Amino acid sequence: MRAIEVNGLRHAYGDVVAVDGIDFHVAEGEVFALLGTNGAGKTTTLEIIEGFLRPGAGAVRVLGHDPYTERNAIAPSIGVLPQESGLIDELTVAETVSLWQRLSSRTDSPAGLVDRLALAHRVDVPVDRLSGGERRRLDVALAVWGGPRLLVLDEPTTGLDPESRQRVWALVEDLAATGTTVLLTTHYLEEAEALADRVAIMHAGRIRVDGTMSEVLASQPARITATLPSAVPRLPAFSGTAAVADGELTVETETLQQDLLALLLWADRNAVRLDDLHATQASLQEVFLALEAS
Repeated sequence: MRAIEVNGLRHAYGDVVAVDGIDFHVAEGEVFALLGTNGAGKTTTLEIIEGFLRPGAGAVRVLGHDPYTERNAIAPSIGVLPQESGLIDELTVAETVSLWQRLSSRTDSPAGLVDRLALAHRVDVPVDRLSGGERRRLDVALAVWGGPRLLVLDEPTTGLDPESRQRVWALVEDLAATGTTVLLTTHYLEEAEALADRVAIMHAGRIRVDGTMSEVLASQPARITATLPSAVPRLPAFSGTAAVADGELTVETETLQQDLLALLLWADRNAVRLDDLHATQASLQEVFLALEAS
């Protein structure tokens, strides 16, 4: 079953088209990363999925419902983490979580949740005295409260230190493992690579690339690099493009295994030592850069 279905979605602010006819779906239990540059239309798309904004055109279904006209039907099943915090400055961490507990139809362990997000030692501290990272972790605690069926995370780890980021990643992974569907936006590309099952990349209001993480990364050539000795025999024929500069070999290829095997067999036959040998698929950053240049 699909937790989210988006078909032909379009939305404009006056003459400015923010979302220009996009299609994608998110399966139940999947972690889906919706990525893009600033102004790509991600936040508008999330606001429509969350039911805060009526689509200009197209159809959106969330957990089988229209999120705008039937928002009350899906709200109990959704956890939302917006970019901007809506916390009440005067309340302590404990009071904030207690208030959320009374407002939510889902149940959870307040003590266990604040401990999981490294806030147990700050439960009696007012929100306005928390650091930016602590506030963000409290935001996360409220969003994941009770293990929602669908969790929407808009830049979840902005402002967090590496240790706190790892805590949030582990929490997301645990929720996904128990069946929670996660829709994620982030500017930390390594975050998407670490968490997402599938990815869609928006640019200028449209989805330009989508698929599994492997499919998206395969849209750009993989790379083999190695340091060669000063004098070597003629290189083997590669299916990709090979270049040598200052003793550094670089092969860009769409058939990584084939070209890596050719290089290793050549090195073995000719007793060539390959130092600093690396074979890597393309990164999300390279996919982004290629989209921006196209």
